[in-house]
Amino acid sequence: MKLVKNANISRCSSVFCGVFVFGLSIPNVAFANESNSAYHLFILSGQSNMAGLRPEESFIPDVEEAFGKDHVIVVKDALGGQPIRRWCTDWEAADGSRPESTGDLYQRLMEKVQAVTVGKEIQTVTFIWMQGERDAAEKHGDVYKKSLEGLLNQLSSDLKRNDINVVIGRLSDFDMGDKKYHHWTLIREQQAAFVQDGSRRTLVNTDDLNDGVNRRGKEISNDLHYSASGYVELGRRFAKEAIQFIEASDELSRGQ
Repeated sequence: MKLVKNANISRCSSVFCGVFVFGLSIPNVAFANESNSAYHLFILSGQSNMAGLRPEESFIPDVEEAFGKDHVIVVKDALGGQPIRRWCTDWEAADGSRPESTGDLYQRLMEKVQAVTVGKEIQTVTFIWMQGERDAAEKHGDVYKKSLEGLLNQLSSDLKRNDINVVIGRLSDFDMGDKKYHHWTLIREQQAAFVQDGSRRTLVNTDDLNDGVNRRGKEISNDLHYSASGYVELGRRFAKEAIQFIEASDELSRGQ
């Protein structure tokens, strides 16, 4: 499985910018190993802690082991420091106001998804989301659950399916007590409420991933971003939850 970086990535100012499509070969946007069988599609998106994740380290090996290399498509598109309104096209603040522009990062993500899935039979879709820090800083926690629901509705509509698995990376314990990011705890609560209010949704704990040594060799404790080993573990946790959703769905189908 090859990694293709977006041609514009070198112009991104954030060190936590990432736009990746796995399963592609250059230049014809064709799969490296063509197969007529169905695929499991994994869509990874969000801001800096998703951008910091390297799926080839831990996520991809796990899902390929579970389902086979020829049955997995992984698309990752993440950009650090971004609010959820850049994905949720119908976003509005608690006071009802709306920004001039929304959903541009969602459009970019979906263009990549559509490019790699055209003509392919997609058996399952799993959406993996790691975001919320910016919304906590901007005090938009009150509408975060609604924004997640809107984002999932967009995916369901555009992909024409109501069986999308959703794996949410919960905000860590970085700012418990809301000392700096004043809606941090509220975002955590809204993420949990979103998971509880629907099926095919789960929450991944990240509280223990932001201690240790980061990729620059710096010792960190309860950091905003994760340690080097923390990112590896995050990929494993995302993969574990995704695999469990798909295997449970397969068992249910066989039992019917």
